Amino acid sequence: MTGSGNPILRGKLVVLRPVTDDDEAALLAILDDPGVSPWWRRDSWERVNEEGATVFAIVIDGAPAGCIQCCEEDDPDYRSAALDIFVADAWQGRGVGGDAMRTLISHLTDVRGHHRFTVDPAAANERAVRVYEHLGFRRVGVMRAYERLADGTWRDGLLMELIAGEQGRPVRSG
Repeated sequence: MTGSGNPILRGKLVVLRPVTDDDEAALLAILDDPGVSPWWRRDSWERVNEEGATVFAIVIDGAPAGCIQCCEEDDPDYRSAALDIFVADAWQGRGVGGDAMRTLISHLTDVRGHHRFTVDPAAANERAVRVYEHLGFRRVGVMRAYERLADGTWRDGLLMELIAGEQGRPVRSG
């Protein structure tokens, strides 16, 4: 679900708002940042953006600083959300990614009724893994040959999960 029908979410450092056509150039430029490009392919972001993900621009001082998106599983027996994020090199190491993740997870828990969240960074992306662990995500396991790279080779992914109830938040059913 992309578009203007999604809410604007406010964190301590960031505003998450629906991505607009005006954001495309800035977000594609961020995907070329040296700290982002090894982990995100431009074509894969464009493809996910078209496949029903809820996509937000991470905005600081009125300008995109990155992107965060989620795909929701709405089956009541498997209710969960998968999250993906990228943050411009200029904003990395400043708490922006963590604030964006906490803001979206709070919305998905409090408003959308989710209790379980997954991320799947490249297993070699140590910086992202550290951030996710700091947020409370736990390693589930390595998914071997999980992601195809632009050159046709495969790399491993790390499946990580966060259960809202394990973080001192009540788990609601239904």
